[in-house]
Amino acid sequence: MNLRQAEEYLLDLELFGMRFGLDRMHKLMTVLGMPQRRFASIHVVGTNGKSSTVRFIAGILERHGIRTGSYTSPHLVSFTERIEVGEEPISDADFAAAVTRAAHAAELVNRTQEPGDTVTQFEALTAAAYHELARRGVEVAVVEAGLGGRYDATSVIPSRVQVLTGVGLEHTRWLGPTIADIAEEKLAVVRDQGMLVTGELHPDAEAVAERVAAERHARRVYAMPAGDYPLAARGAFQRANFALARAAAEAFLGELDEGAVRRAAAEVSVPGRMQVVAERPLTVLDGAHNPAGAKAVADALPELFGGRRAVGVMGVLDDKDAAGMLEALLPLFDHVVFTRSSNPRSLSPGTLESLASKLNGPDSETVGDPRAALVRAQELAGPDGAVLATGSIYLIADLVRVERAARASTL
Repeated sequence: MNLRQAEEYLLDLELFGMRFGLDRMHKLMTVLGMPQRRFASIHVVGTNGKSSTVRFIAGILERHGIRTGSYTSPHLVSFTERIEVGEEPISDADFAAAVTRAAHAAELVNRTQEPGDTVTQFEALTAAAYHELARRGVEVAVVEAGLGGRYDATSVIPSRVQVLTGVGLEHTRWLGPTIADIAEEKLAVVRDQGMLVTGELHPDAEAVAERVAAERHARRVYAMPAGDYPLAARGAFQRANFALARAAAEAFLGELDEGAVRRAAAEVSVPGRMQVVAERPLTVLDGAHNPAGAKAVADALPELFGGRRAVGVMGVLDDKDAAGMLEALLPLFDHVVFTRSSNPRSLSPGTLESLASKLNGPDSETVGDPRAALVRAQELAGPDGAVLATGSIYLIADLVRVERAARASTL
């Protein structure tokens, strides 16, 4: 396969949706020669902040002279963004070759499965990532879980360090209705004799973390505040993510070079998170997609926007708590433009406008096309104003994608 064919193969697998369970993934790893055991690993789970924390950990380890890879999801423009070595996405050719190898393994595995129980998109992509990270000889891979932890395809790694970024009410259909239920699913990745790194948790999640660590004889590591490191990544919430990353890197290495940590803080950026894409008006993209993420953005915006006239662009998926997100963000805006991403699960802009009206939000309007919505928001803000586009990582992907004809991932 070339890159286009590899991406088409993965996109075609979306037709079969998501299926929990690790049986298919273990079979894929066996066919591929157990690549996940050829590097050490750090596993990052949680409701928000996973991608940022993964990038920070990888950045710190790289600056300690360790050949580091990472695996994150979702992507903004191309699947290749999800697999990085040395903080750089792998090449198109390497990605295509890895997916080709994973597709061949998937074909062999599917022959052993019952009808309808075939390899999923995320499993094929994760298998390709582990194969490529092993082939490239990384010493450690920092891996972001997809959904939950217990049955997530990433969980076949024998991770040395496990990081929980936090627990919120999300994906309750699959993970359970309470904070404690969701924490159980995420903390299932904790290994016997492992090291569990957390910051401050919801009391119900903290109780689960304490019990799981005790049952598995895992060492608890509590992230301390990140200190005065100047961060390249914008947003006050990134300080908590960096603190987690620093603690995870220290748990893995034993001790840290403070100069390396400081360089990572100053140099690692996070695409799609408080990303400034224009100055007049100041235009910021952020992929927050749940109330906790929206609140973190809301807390960070005043420092960035100052007293500028603020216009929001929002698009939210239909399985998210749109009302909770609007409650956090609407007070910041003088005007809102509601839109929808290309993801078929996107809520209609009219539904969002109706919700905002019930919440006594500011003046609003709807523009169906995301790019047109952003242009409209910039016009409303004026050159001295500010614009925030948020609500879904898929909305941000639509705004940064250059090739409009390209098929976008919806999982």
